[in-house]
Amino acid sequence: MTDQTTNTVSEWASWPLDREIVIARVVDADCETAFEAWTDPAQIVQWFGPDGFLIESYEADIRAGGVWRFDMVAPDGTRFSNRMDFLRVEAPHLIELDHGQDVDNDPDRFRLLVTFDEQDNGKTVVTLRQMHPTPERRATVIGFGAVEFGAQTLGKLADHVADKAKVAATHG
Repeated sequence: MTDQTTNTVSEWASWPLDREIVIARVVDADCETAFEAWTDPAQIVQWFGPDGFLIESYEADIRAGGVWRFDMVAPDGTRFSNRMDFLRVEAPHLIELDHGQDVDNDPDRFRLLVTFDEQDNGKTVVTLRQMHPTPERRATVIGFGAVEFGAQTLGKLADHVADKAKVAATHG
């Protein structure tokens, strides 16, 4: 990858918009609960990925410098290898990582910034900002459904944290 791996979150504003995809969702949970759903290896495998997909995790070290290696398994059994290399994990507000296939030097790997912004009503806005290596790669992933798949993933996160809140309410 080119200069993308050397950028920091503070440089996001200077990146060209023709490489970016932004997806956001309000979830019915506080910041800490939503953040924990992303950073707890036992939880993330329960909700991550598009509708109908399952996660098979091989390694999950979700912290700055850590790696999550996993396959997304489609309903038809097709396997998609994935690796997330975590650059920054700042509880409970920010996760920055590089996401691609589970291979070294994946040219299609993209930077992902996940932010958690708690609202006054106790709900949290979860925002995914993807920065792709080229405008062409961005167009390709939009073409195969990345925006819809990202929205489905955030929908599954919303369901997961809502279920956790219901369980906590009945046991608390």
